[in-house]
Amino acid sequence: MISKKVQFRLNLFFITAAVLLIFVLSMYQLGYLDELFTVLAKDHYIFYWMLLVGVLAEIVAGSMGMGYGVICTTTLLFLNIPPHAVSASIHSAESFTTAAGSISHIKLKNVSKSLVKRLAIPAVVGAVIGALSLTYLGEYYSKITKTLISFYTLYLGIRILSNAFKPKQDKKLKKKTNLTRLGLAGGFIDSFAGGGWGPLVTGTLIKNSFTPRFAVGSSTVAKFILTLTAAITFIFTLGIQHWNIILGLLLGGIVTAPFSAMLTARLPVKGMFLLIGTLVIVMSSITVCKSVF
Repeated sequence: MISKKVQFRLNLFFITAAVLLIFVLSMYQLGYLDELFTVLAKDHYIFYWMLLVGVLAEIVAGSMGMGYGVICTTTLLFLNIPPHAVSASIHSAESFTTAAGSISHIKLKNVSKSLVKRLAIPAVVGAVIGALSLTYLGEYYSKITKTLISFYTLYLGIRILSNAFKPKQDKKLKKKTNLTRLGLAGGFIDSFAGGGWGPLVTGTLIKNSFTPRFAVGSSTVAKFILTLTAAITFIFTLGIQHWNIILGLLLGGIVTAPFSAMLTARLPVKGMFLLIGTLVIVMSSITVCKSVF
């Protein structure tokens, strides 16, 4: 039997596929199909590369519950995209993918309203501060900013890799968590670095023995709110830049989302942690070396 979450994602996939098919057929009838492919081939075919990154990032996020922003940020920095454009592009694309995930969790009643409120309000504040800071620093101190973000993604890669070797924790005792501080830090880091909410916030909630379904569901809804806030802030400060990156990430994520949930039970989690952690570490290390030297 197909779960409600998978059914919702499949419906979203079919609607998106139908819209894309109608769009392509319309372009063909109007004689603009060649021009469309020419536009998509700009900037060394980056649209198609981002489509692939969006697919891979959504598979990771759908199976591990985190990692979309980390994968996208690491890849875009590796491709020498400016830090402010990296975060702006990722949050613009994620506004749609996190909206779909949030609706799924709300329908499945995986969301605690009080937990969302306590996380989202400080996260919004952190997201605005992070976006404005990156807009300024990204323009004038791009090399320093890129190096700092690369070191952060390197740290996240090490954390992801270490998850493959962690023993199961005793979750009988629920640790006290400062949700305001956690939301504020998560919102700032995610907005400034282009990702990191999942490993920091969702990971902390689960580690501190919050019920996993409510931790993931509530964190996803709060993530959508901060993502939308960050995207709007970037639009007002930077305008819409690198639409080909946004479109590639968005389409890759939407196409893959219905099937990532199905893959969750089939993919070896330990192997995923090892593969993704190693990949992020290697790419971040190369970016750090290129930035420093």
